[in-house]
Amino acid sequence: MTGTTGSRLELYVRSLLPDGAHGRQEAVIERLERLDAEDAIEGFSVIVWGKQVAPESAGAHTEEGEYILNRVAEFKQWALSNNVSLESFYQRQSVENETSERSYDAMVLPVMGLAEYRDGELVHVAPCTGGTDVHTITDRLDRIERGEPATVDASADVSILSD
Repeated sequence: MTGTTGSRLELYVRSLLPDGAHGRQEAVIERLERLDAEDAIEGFSVIVWGKQVAPESAGAHTEEGEYILNRVAEFKQWALSNNVSLESFYQRQSVENETSERSYDAMVLPVMGLAEYRDGELVHVAPCTGGTDVHTITDRLDRIERGEPATVDASADVSILSD
């Protein structure tokens, strides 16, 4: 690899997963560590989030809850600006509240999500879909290793939904 891409990556991982999913998360973290050591990226951070966040819940009004909701809103704005979709990865579901017997809407968070920033600006989010093409975290890491820019065009390599 020749020099750094100038990108700083944020990897969002869901906590409390079965072993198989945990192994995939560890593999991605190891790749990020290697890319950082080889100066292919300027650095990365790992942020742990839960299975879901309910925008109207008390948890959403904590510092952590607000951070997650703001990041997801930023991701969705990026997707809109780049004509891609995150909808299959950030789904809404109705959840029954057992104590109040009311239901509320919650956003289910993906097992992993990757955000790429350059000079403080969001330039890529994975996973995402462009038309019928799925752009995974693995796809983006492969492109970074090849020194390719952050794009989500239909000609990019596409993998399955395993991220």
